[in-house]
This record gives sequence, structure tokens and C-alpha cells, in this order.
Amino acid sequence: MCSQNLIVFNYPKIFEILSEIESNLNFKIIKLNKDKLNDFDEKDYQNCILLTKEKISNIENQFILNEFPIKISKLIEKINIKFLSLNFKDKSNYKIGDYTIDLNSKNILKGNETLKLTEKEVSTIIYLVESKKPISIKELQINVWDHKSVLETHTVETHIHRLRKKIKEKFNDREFIISSIEGYSIN
Repeated sequence: MCSQNLIVFNYPKIFEILSEIESNLNFKIIKLNKDKLNDFDEKDYQNCILLTKEKISNIENQFILNEFPIKISKLIEKINIKFLSLNFKDKSNYKIGDYTIDLNSKNILKGNETLKLTEKEVSTIIYLVESKKPISIKELQINVWDHKSVLETHTVETHIHRLRKKIKEKFNDREFIISSIEGYSIN
């Protein structure tokens, strides 16, 4: 299933051309006529870009095509770049209570304070948040650190300890990562 949608607004020839090669593209082509514009809501489409001749107010993700002539390969390249940019922006912020993790820069922010995290620290935090329940050391070893052996290791405890210390020192938050008998969780 295609998770990217290119909405072609009031460009019948462009729609026709792209529709002919749609099976070779990594996005779905949808036609939008002038009479349907008032009913259009980009929230109804996952990961969408509106291809249009000129800027339309109240629509966030637009690709304005007004430079002609253009090779179809160049047009597709520009559309793909726009989708990449949209995906990068959408995936950049992960909200956790008062904190925001910028997944691209690997920074955690709270108010005006910023703390740089490692890839494993980000992975650990995201895993703990998404689990909705305390996670055991063994589960973190397998799913975050990719340790398959049953050998005793203190890697998880060491990393969690360092992460908790960093967050405590930067944000004065002793309760961000909670430790219990069942395992670790995010407060």
C-alpha cells in the first residue's frame, strides 16, 4: 500500500501523464478539481502533497509547479524530494510529556534547555514510551541492544544509569525514567 499521496489540483495534463506511469512511482496520484477544492482537507490523506500552479491558502504541503518546460524525470525528482522533506519534518519531533525529542538531531528539549543524546539513548527512550508498561532489562537487551545471548551483562543498567544522570543534571528531573521490580518505564 502506498503511503504517499500526490494530489494534482487543476492540472489535467499533468494528472494524465503521471497516472500513466503511476505504477512506476512511489506515490499515489489523486485528481482534485476546482469544484472539490473547498471540500479538500489534507488531514484526510496520509503523507500528502498538493501539486498546484499557485499557492493556495490554508493548505500546508504544496508543490507549486509553474516552471515550464520541465522534463517528466525532473518533475518526478522534485516531487520525490518534496516527499523526503515532508517525511523528514514529520519524523523530526517526538513528544513525551514536557519533553520533545528531535529524532533527526538526537536532541531532547524541555523549555529552553537542550541535551544531546546518543542513538541508543533515543532508541531506549522511544522503546520505553511506546511499550506503555515497564520493560525488563532482558527485553531491552534483546530489542534495543540486540544482545541475543543469555550471558549476564550490565550494558542496559549502565546506559540507563548514565541517561538518568544526564537528564537529572540538565533538566533536574529524577523521575523521567522510573525503575521498578517489573523494569524501566518513562514517567
